[in-house]
Amino acid sequence: MGNQLKPVQRYRGETLRPRRPFWLPASNFYILAVASVVGVFFLLWGILQDGGEPTPWIAAGIAASGVLFGAVFLREVFLRSARNRFLANQRRLDRSLHGMFDSSPRVYDPNKLTLEKNSAILTEIRKKSEAAKVLGKFSEGHREVVDMCSEYLAAAERELPSVGVGSPRIAALHRGKDVANQVHQFHMLAWAEIEARTLTQDASNRVKVAERLESAQKAIGVVDFALNYYPQNANLRESKSLLAEFVVSIKISHMIEKAERANFKGNSTRALSHFRDALFFLDREAAEMSDRHSIEERIETEIRRILNSNPEIGIAGARKKSDKR
Repeated sequence: MGNQLKPVQRYRGETLRPRRPFWLPASNFYILAVASVVGVFFLLWGILQDGGEPTPWIAAGIAASGVLFGAVFLREVFLRSARNRFLANQRRLDRSLHGMFDSSPRVYDPNKLTLEKNSAILTEIRKKSEAAKVLGKFSEGHREVVDMCSEYLAAAERELPSVGVGSPRIAALHRGKDVANQVHQFHMLAWAEIEARTLTQDASNRVKVAERLESAQKAIGVVDFALNYYPQNANLRESKSLLAEFVVSIKISHMIEKAERANFKGNSTRALSHFRDALFFLDREAAEMSDRHSIEERIETEIRRILNSNPEIGIAGARKKSDKR
């Protein structure tokens, strides 16, 4: 790590905002609720019928209705009020952070850093650094400190060439750069860790493959942004490697799912094609993947099972290869 950092820049041109809590869409929730109600109804019906109950469907229907009512109450009253309380608390926190980090104007003139201004900036950096540590799990506070340090370091770099020889400002600016570099590194790493972890969790909670990949790629973008400043940091390099592996696993899992669906529908040719695509992608993109061999064995087992069950596919494939020759 050197003493010079790049000027402040925004991550992908975006203002990072806190994410909303996970909230299952109404359609998905009620599909699950209806499935649970049906399961309870038939389960109780079978139990009561085996017990000799003359009208088992009545008791089963009452119990199933109670489950449905409980599901509606759970979502519309309990979960929705809990979610609203969370969002209200988040908005209050946003206002507090905004007041903490944006209420005071910039204390330095970019054209000149006097001793007094230099000292005031460093004091402000330390104060906001401590505030961000108190609110440690919120990435916005860490990012605000990172931006402030970057602005100060850029201003100090512009100022140093114009400082006269023997001026006390030279020593003060060099000391300030050391402080800002240390604070910058701490909060950059904290911000990247929190953002990447949040985005990875978001990717894991998503159902659609495209949305999972989008969140995972954003997590990689966060780590890449931090690596631009600290390319030798072992934790960042390891995080990027793990995230890249996570992206590969999402893609391979999707290929395997498509193959299994095709096989279930009786389309063995398409299933074989998807399994082979997954195997090719695994060989090309996942050479260092920790569980690569187990996934490879699973795919090869499925390919052999399809070929054994459908020998004509293997014969047709061999004919195609022969024709091409």
